[in-house]
Amino acid sequence: MANAFSEFGFSAEIIKGINELNFSVPTEIQQKAIPVLLSKTDDFVGLAKTGTGKTAAFGLPLLQLIEAENAKIQAVILVPTRELGHQIYDNLVAFAKFMPSISIASTCGGIPIKPQIERLSQGAHIVVATPGRLIDLIKRQAINIKDCKYLILDEADEMMSALKDGLDEIVTELPKNRRTWLFSATMPGAMKQLVQNYMQKNVTQVSADMATSGNQGIDHNYIVVEPEEKLDVLTHFLNSKEGQRGIIFCKTKAAVNKLAKNLAINKFSSGALHGSLTQPIRDRIMDQFREGHISILVATDLAARGIDVKEIAYVVNYHLPDTYETYVHRSGRTARAGAKGLSLTVLQPEEVIEIADFEKELGIKFSEFKKPSAESIEENNTFLWAKQIFKTKPNHEVSKDFKDKIKTVFHHLTKDELIEKLLAHQLLQTKNPVAVKSDEPKKKFKNK
Repeated sequence: MANAFSEFGFSAEIIKGINELNFSVPTEIQQKAIPVLLSKTDDFVGLAKTGTGKTAAFGLPLLQLIEAENAKIQAVILVPTRELGHQIYDNLVAFAKFMPSISIASTCGGIPIKPQIERLSQGAHIVVATPGRLIDLIKRQAINIKDCKYLILDEADEMMSALKDGLDEIVTELPKNRRTWLFSATMPGAMKQLVQNYMQKNVTQVSADMATSGNQGIDHNYIVVEPEEKLDVLTHFLNSKEGQRGIIFCKTKAAVNKLAKNLAINKFSSGALHGSLTQPIRDRIMDQFREGHISILVATDLAARGIDVKEIAYVVNYHLPDTYETYVHRSGRTARAGAKGLSLTVLQPEEVIEIADFEKELGIKFSEFKKPSAESIEENNTFLWAKQIFKTKPNHEVSKDFKDKIKTVFHHLTKDELIEKLLAHQLLQTKNPVAVKSDEPKKKFKNK
């Protein structure tokens, strides 16, 4: 088994690009996949968890196999989301930095199609595409893949819904003697059917250590809460991670929007990401997250595909994932590039029984995360209240006379005394809001 990229037999140009990226020791999936893809002509299935270097596992051999003198499209890489497509495109361009004769194009949905048509008219050896956009380009006769030699399906398990409807249409445009490479974190039943229907009889399959690969460095925790405690416990956790970046996963767009709104009310630096947002908005939020302007991303599973941001300290499953595969993809957002990470799953009491199944299926061990005490949650909520006051902008529409009138109420208090009184009032209101309201003057209303 090769222990360095130089031993795979790559061209000098590819090795130069690899060295510039500081790649030294191949990951397990790269060690297993690259020699097969370079030496065999069979179709190929590669199974490895998220974050294990699958893009290099197929991208580097592909660049080696491309015939630069042949101007036709030789490879199509299908991906589930534009974000992942953009990530793969950037990686391929980086790998091919010293291969100026190789042309790579990205044609993914969510952005205007005309610039992509113009780009394709200039020629490309490799095209990265989402299924829907590729079908649109085929219908417009804006792309010709009839001489394509390689079809690569990346994150195929996340692309099944799109592939079910569109793969027939795509495959009819491809030559029968093409090679198909399929990469996935899992192999569910629908994927096995795809392999049978669209790949050759001779398929080489390799897998990294599926029990641990992609999970090394991640602490898998769960916390049990009652439904009414969920938001308070989450904000308590987030306060403990202040200054660190994390992703919170929700099942639905509505849940993402609701949680993001609650976090904004509590002055957390966060953004929402889901499929109903326009692509420019999604791009802006991702840029803010990458650049550190926001530290928390609240996202649905599909919208978060392709997020390859380093230094994500934690992932929170605000809702228990429906499948083991989804958990793998979520938790794989953290502990990238050898770093440590935390994956915290928030459970309701009736869901705890499912943890054993996740452990057995994924070969990982969950530890229970201690729920904060009622007193600790109360302190956290009071701290959030103080943050809200601090970050509230002054109301310049209030008249000076009225401001002066209010100031006379507090003018004899020191700063510490004022804080003591505000804090006491807030805590009293939190514990017994009725008692606080009973001290307020009663309003009189005239009968209409």
